[in-house]
Amino acid sequence: IQYIDNNQQDMGIYNPYELALDATYARKFGESFSLGTAVRYIYSNLSSGQVSGGQQIRPGSAVAVDVSAYFKKPTFFLGSDAIVSGGINISNIGTKMSQSEGAAKIFLPANLKIGAASTFLIDDYSQFTFALDLNKLLVPTQPIYENDKIIAGRDPDRSVPSGIFGSFSDAPGGFKEEMKEINIAAGIEYWYNQQFAFRTGYFFENPQKGNRRYLTLGAGLKYNVFNMDFAYVVANVQKSPLANTLRFTLLFNFGEGK
Repeated sequence: IQYIDNNQQDMGIYNPYELALDATYARKFGESFSLGTAVRYIYSNLSSGQVSGGQQIRPGSAVAVDVSAYFKKPTFFLGSDAIVSGGINISNIGTKMSQSEGAAKIFLPANLKIGAASTFLIDDYSQFTFALDLNKLLVPTQPIYENDKIIAGRDPDRSVPSGIFGSFSDAPGGFKEEMKEINIAAGIEYWYNQQFAFRTGYFFENPQKGNRRYLTLGAGLKYNVFNMDFAYVVANVQKSPLANTLRFTLLFNFGEGK
């Protein structure tokens, strides 16, 4: 990648390199409930050796943990056999990272996700799933400064636990702004004979908090241990880097063929 500074001056060509290694463990408790955790090592080398703002850029590293819980239970809902499920995941709880000498360390993007879904078994061949996810970053919200003094919000230079727990009450705009930090995603999936799937979904992020908004359309194919999924992203924000993105997934699930 060719780097340029704020004055459009050439800063050289670099080969960014990033790596994440995960070790995961999950356990089922009874037929309906399960817990999981993951430990992650993160290494990021974006432009080692470069000098930016008088600071020598160096590789950064961090360690993070994910924890999650999942509930799934067959039931009878809205006049049909159904499967209701719900889950919670807290990801990237970890050490701060810095990529330059003497620079302040920054938070990893710790995130809270809460989701629920209902699958309706229409008949022996057809089923519909309706899903809803809520996401919120567990990092400090930037305060409002005036003459280098904070006039609204809280100092973001905090410990990791303080940053996580304080992320629910540190927005300069109070509770109303905290609600704007919650991203909403909803989707519908249809399966025919557990072989062909069609999906659509929508993701919304408040315009003041990133303004990512897009529709997804997708399809899937399952045969024995082979799974293939396709998705197309339709962004409704002008000049979005996500516009017209194609996503493909190829999966071999050897446990499925037993």
